[in-house]
Amino acid sequence: MAKFAYKAMNKDGKQTFGVLQADTLALAINDIRSLGLYPTTVRPATKADERRALRQGKGGISELYFGGVKTKEIVIMTRQLATLIDAGLPLLRSMNVLIAQQKPCKLRDILREIASDIQTGATFSEGLAKHPKQFDKLFVNMVRAGEIGGILEEVLNRLATYMERRQALKRRVKSAMVYPIFVILIATGIVFFLLTYIVPEFGAIFEDFGSKLPWMTQFLMDAGEYLKYQWWILSLWLNGTIIALKLLFKIPIIHSIRDRVVLKIPLVGDLVTKVAVARFARTLGTLVTSGVPILQSLRITKETIGNEVVENAIMKVHDGIKEGDTIAAPLDEAKVFPPMVVNMIDVGEETGSLDAMLMKVADIYDAEVEAAVEGLLQLLEPAIIVFLGGIVGFIVIALYLPIFALADVMSGTT
Repeated sequence: MAKFAYKAMNKDGKQTFGVLQADTLALAINDIRSLGLYPTTVRPATKADERRALRQGKGGISELYFGGVKTKEIVIMTRQLATLIDAGLPLLRSMNVLIAQQKPCKLRDILREIASDIQTGATFSEGLAKHPKQFDKLFVNMVRAGEIGGILEEVLNRLATYMERRQALKRRVKSAMVYPIFVILIATGIVFFLLTYIVPEFGAIFEDFGSKLPWMTQFLMDAGEYLKYQWWILSLWLNGTIIALKLLFKIPIIHSIRDRVVLKIPLVGDLVTKVAVARFARTLGTLVTSGVPILQSLRITKETIGNEVVENAIMKVHDGIKEGDTIAAPLDEAKVFPPMVVNMIDVGEETGSLDAMLMKVADIYDAEVEAAVEGLLQLLEPAIIVFLGGIVGFIVIALYLPIFALADVMSGTT
């Protein structure tokens, strides 16, 4: 393809300059118009034009945007790109249409860079690979498989569906956690208010009596004084503990021990296992359906799990397939995946419908995860109430003990 330099007017009436690749002058003009520009001059580009365009690209045309690219934005972009390609538009022109439709944001700048890479002869997957924070290995490898197989629009639709389902599961879990987190925050605020404002008032009354306070009352008074005047020490201690734990869990052996212990915690371990199974089945099924080789699919799937025990089981499957084994046999030996999952995968391999079976497993375990989260929350709500009730009860008893003691003293003197 030839390179063309152009001068064009944008919607605000400002003149812009750039260089793009196209087969003919007419196609170059169409591509410029698809960017929302009105070309005034289009001619074959020289080396000086390319250097000028490069300088402008580095000199501040791309704006600075805070925050990353939301998954929702990538899903919408993926759907739109699939629709444009399915309608018969070439990839580069489809990218230019998307760029023209985007509002000023980080994603638009990334799409511009990818379009520029495609103009210089790179593939779409190679352009995506330069932005790993926005497009992970799963996305890049599926696009590469779609490019090789000539089914890019189908792969993009599968990717969008995959991301939508993952986001839907995350939203359900997050929405389920809103109520208990809200209750904990409100209760913490109430307890803090009682300890820092109400308890000191009682303390001033008790000091007038001059008698020794019960240990519960004295502990409550000390806690109130500490929170009121030295709360920053507690804040530093909590933040330091969180940072220390994060650094500690980065040590491989500690990380491995934590992942093993989590799987053995009642209820929590079952939930973590179901989440891992759902993610494994959905990711592997999507990759296999899109034509990514099975060994490469397993390596990519391993990186999406988030638990070392399950990751090791997937690597055993990877090594077993390299030696001519099936997927089901190493999974069964690992004793991590439920027997039903192993049996369904075994049936899928025997019938040649592994991808469809994996998707069924993912659908089943997505529902299992949702049910498990709801069950945990049903247990969590009364546990929170009992715990907070115990704290409030402790405060009430601690405040009334000196009053009872004083009443006994006064009744004895009379």
